[in-house]
Amino acid sequence: MSQALHTPPSPPVRPVPAEDDLPALAARYGLTVSGARPSLPEYVRQLWARRHFILAFSRAKLTAQYSQARLGQLWQVATPLLNAAVYFFIFGLLLGARKGIPHEIYVPFLVTGVFVFTFTQSSVLAGVRAISGNLGLVRALHFPRAALPVSFALQQLQQLLFSLVVLVLVVLAFGSLPGLSWLLVVPALGLQFVFNTGLALLFARLGSRTPDLAQLMPFVLRTWMYASGVMFSIPAMLADKDVPGWLADVLQWNPAAVYMDLVRFALIDGYGSAYLPPHVWAVAVGWALLAGVIGFVYFWKAEETYGRG
Repeated sequence: MSQALHTPPSPPVRPVPAEDDLPALAARYGLTVSGARPSLPEYVRQLWARRHFILAFSRAKLTAQYSQARLGQLWQVATPLLNAAVYFFIFGLLLGARKGIPHEIYVPFLVTGVFVFTFTQSSVLAGVRAISGNLGLVRALHFPRAALPVSFALQQLQQLLFSLVVLVLVVLAFGSLPGLSWLLVVPALGLQFVFNTGLALLFARLGSRTPDLAQLMPFVLRTWMYASGVMFSIPAMLADKDVPGWLADVLQWNPAAVYMDLVRFALIDGYGSAYLPPHVWAVAVGWALLAGVIGFVYFWKAEETYGRG
């Protein structure tokens, strides 16, 4: 007898979904695009969850910055002090930039300006390279990319805090005594940190796509420094010059000048409110919020593009 062969029935063939149906299929099974940009509130939550990494990364960068130098961390203070000495010789002695400032407060005026402006300058320069200079980290690990420019701004804040020890000694050496006004340094530097972080985020996105920006920024920042009253008093320098009123306001209300003047007003006896523009604290808060919000949102908008290409 012949034995009948029984072939099991074949499973039904499911049609391959068309390419247009793939998004709906992915949504049905909870699949998301790899590296997709999260919502802004979720992005803030992720960034806050990485706060310990941000702090540790900034400390590591600060320690490594001068690890190859013999004087090590002393260069954090020595560099801005040497810059202040050069500016004092060129601008204070040769060019007469002390105009309108009492001689006994010009040195602390100059040193304060150099230290405070360097805080912003270094934050911007570090922000430009935050993504392009850390592509290995960006491509290897998943984390909110804003952690990098934020950590670099925090690194510069820590460096400034080291420098403040020397700044206080300079201020004391030239006759300014501690007072309640010294407490104003805390909100002034806090607002400046928010402003610097916003700039670092903004330029981090720009620098990620345009590496040549890192070569251009030193010239832009040097021009900004010369226009911000680091070496001279803006109102005293413009007092006898025929300049439009709006130009004087722009120079006085530019953020670098505002934050420098607030720290000078807090620390230096004899640097009174006459040197400050009107509504200076409102202007300082406005600059911090404007740069912080715009910089953060602008950076977040391109979150999924960093490290690609």
